Amino acid sequence: MAVIAPRISADPQVRFGKPVIEGTRVPVSVVVGAMAAGDSADEVAEEYGITLEDVRAALAYAAQRLEEETVRASS
Repeated sequence: MAVIAPRISADPQVRFGKPVIEGTRVPVSVVVGAMAAGDSADEVAEEYGITLEDVRAALAYAAQRLEEETVRASS
C-alpha cells in the first residue's frame, strides 16, 4: 500500500490499485460521485463509514488530480 495523498492510498490488491480512503476499500471516485449526485458530506460519510475529513481529503485529491490534467479542445 502506498499513501499517495493525505488520507488517500493505493494498493494493487485493493480495488485494482484505484485511489481509496486510507484504511478502507472506499474509492475516491465513489465519494466524488456521491457528492456530484447531490449527497451531502455528512450523508457520504455516514453511508460509507468514513469521516468528514476523509470526504474532504477525497475531494482535495480529485481537485489536485484535475489540476494536473491537461485537456485539449478539438476543433
